[in-house]
Amino acid sequence: MFELLSEKIGEVFKRLAGKGRLSEKDIDEALRQVRIALLEADVNLKVVKDFTARVKERSLTSEVLESLTPAQLVVKIVHEEMIAILGGQQSRLVPAGRPPSRLMLVGLQGSGKTTTCAKLALHLRRSGQQPLLVAADTRRPAAIEQLIILGKQLDIPVYASDKKVSPPKICTQAIDRARELAANWLVVDTQGRLHIDEEMMAEMVEVKKALQPSEVLLVVDAMTGQDAVRVAEEFNARVGLTGLILTKMDGDARGGAALSIKSVTGIPIKFIGIGEKVDALEPFHPDRIASRILGMGDMLTLIEKAEKVMDEKKAKEMEKKLRTATFNLEDFLDQLQQVRKMGPMSQLIEMIPGLSSLARRLPEGVDEKQLKRVEAIIFSMTPEERQHPDMIDGSRRRRIARGSGTSPQDINQLLNQFRQAQKLMKQLDSGKARQLLSRLR
Repeated sequence: MFELLSEKIGEVFKRLAGKGRLSEKDIDEALRQVRIALLEADVNLKVVKDFTARVKERSLTSEVLESLTPAQLVVKIVHEEMIAILGGQQSRLVPAGRPPSRLMLVGLQGSGKTTTCAKLALHLRRSGQQPLLVAADTRRPAAIEQLIILGKQLDIPVYASDKKVSPPKICTQAIDRARELAANWLVVDTQGRLHIDEEMMAEMVEVKKALQPSEVLLVVDAMTGQDAVRVAEEFNARVGLTGLILTKMDGDARGGAALSIKSVTGIPIKFIGIGEKVDALEPFHPDRIASRILGMGDMLTLIEKAEKVMDEKKAKEMEKKLRTATFNLEDFLDQLQQVRKMGPMSQLIEMIPGLSSLARRLPEGVDEKQLKRVEAIIFSMTPEERQHPDMIDGSRRRRIARGSGTSPQDINQLLNQFRQAQKLMKQLDSGKARQLLSRLR
């Protein structure tokens, strides 16, 4: 996400930091490079011009030029202005005054609309809501069946009707069904097309009239760049949008749509899709995204991910093991599996301040392959060996290597990694351990 842009802007600021005091010429050259990086990232030309003009105006003050750390102040200014073009503050879902609240998703085929419906319903349930998915896309083959399957996987109810029933009628029936189930949110999947046409827009208007939604969200593929901005403008003009969901952000190395769409259309981004899994949907935080672009990390999102996957009972057990120094290889494997639930390692590393460049150098899938190797090695050990790794001698290493399809050197490497983790745990006194684990619960 934003890989190319982040790398180029990082290089600009690195050169700027090496100059000490800054002149107007230094700032002009840095902003010229930033302008090129933004345009290459497919950011709207007017947005780029306005952005660099504001940064230049704020950077040429005596406060910056006469500072002992001018480069840091310029980065701070760029960060603040980037937050502004991304929307300023987080834009949350607005519920209706009287339940059930109705949320209508619109968009073109191929943007991931149906899958996003399920992701959004899961997000609502995790937020303490009771969602009902509504299959109102009667045009695309298998759209209804797809939503029903996703609903079963997530244990979220789905309202579907015969394909001969019109989408507006399906929506009015779904409202009644939501009241029967005491569902307080309807998440409605509507019809899409391969392109925008008059018939499509007329249908969207009719569905909106029947549904009376408090939220109309456009699902748009971030990888289409400025075409995503054009689609948002056209949908907003005809249907009236309250927000946007940018999908496939994990595959968008440029980021032009995310950096342009709010400034051009005035419509806030409410969520971003960062993968194919049903939990790969994040609320959009402009300040956190700006920090990621500038290589500052995103520790708040990282902590929130940890909170979602960390089992409270296991956390208490782990706290006890830390206090009594009984952390073993089974615990080591369990912690690695908990981390895997948080997402790809490259995504997690880029959230840690200063490590975004390391995330870009990781080969795709490297974390998954390494974890499978670790699992195979530990599962090839006896229960006694997992509890007491110090007993693993040369002959045991060879046996474990044969059983796991690895080498004795791989066993040595794992045991060394485990001892380092064990040493780190022992260095934590019980108070610090409790504080760390309570933060993750």
